[in-house]
Amino acid sequence: MKKDIEIPIAKDVHVAIIREWNDDFLSKDWNAYIINNRPDQIELTIVVSKGYDAERKTSTMRHGIGTILPKSFKKVEMLLEDVLALDNEFFVTFFAEGKLFEKRFLFPKNTISEKDLGPIPIIEKEGILAP
Repeated sequence: MKKDIEIPIAKDVHVAIIREWNDDFLSKDWNAYIINNRPDQIELTIVVSKGYDAERKTSTMRHGIGTILPKSFKKVEMLLEDVLALDNEFFVTFFAEGKLFEKRFLFPKNTISEKDLGPIPIIEKEGILAP
């Protein structure tokens, strides 16, 4: 029955966009990170990302992140400047507590900018945390 279906709420897992120096290209790049702020590890983590607006959309990217230890993070992808003018969506799924969790994170268009930088937990850098 429908009343017997439990849909767990994904808490303490976040996506952040961080502006950081890239030694390879000698430039400042925007990078997406997934943060596990839970007291337990998350496993089989997958992040699906895409950018879109009314007229345009990017390719859908799928990232197999794997296990993320408690109170840690992993880099997901680099974001090109052109994509910041689009809505950027990150759909995260993972296993924890023997259950499948999922959560959608959305950075609305033009909300990823230098003026919006703030402290990011766990990573200890300036960036933008998805609402």
